[in-house]
Amino acid sequence: MITVSDKAKEKVEKLMQDAELDATYRLRASVAGGGCSGLSYKLDFDNEVKPMDQEFEDKGVRVVVDMKSFLYLAGTQLDFSDGLNGKGFFFDNPNASRTCGCGESFSV
Repeated sequence: MITVSDKAKEKVEKLMQDAELDATYRLRASVAGGGCSGLSYKLDFDNEVKPMDQEFEDKGVRVVVDMKSFLYLAGTQLDFSDGLNGKGFFFDNPNASRTCGCGESFSV
C-alpha cells in the first residue's frame, strides 16, 4: 500500500481543485529510470486505470500505481514539505537503499 500524509492530502486536494479535476481523477505515482541515483519518482493526475494497475485510497486520496512501479513503492508514504529546505512532494520509501540530496531519485 502507498499512504498519504495529512500535508500531502491537503496539497493534492488543492491542486485538483485548482485544476478543476473531477472525482474520476486519481493521483498516479510511478518510477522511471533516471536521476542521479538511478530511479526517479513521478507524480501526475490520471483518470484512467489500466488493467494491471494497483489502486489504493488513504485519507480520501486515491493513488494509482502501475505494477512495475509498485514493486519499488510498496510501503511508501507520500508527504509534502513547504519548509525552508525545499518545497514539494517527497517519498518516504522504505525500499530505497540510497537517495540523492534533492530526494527526487533513489536506488534499491
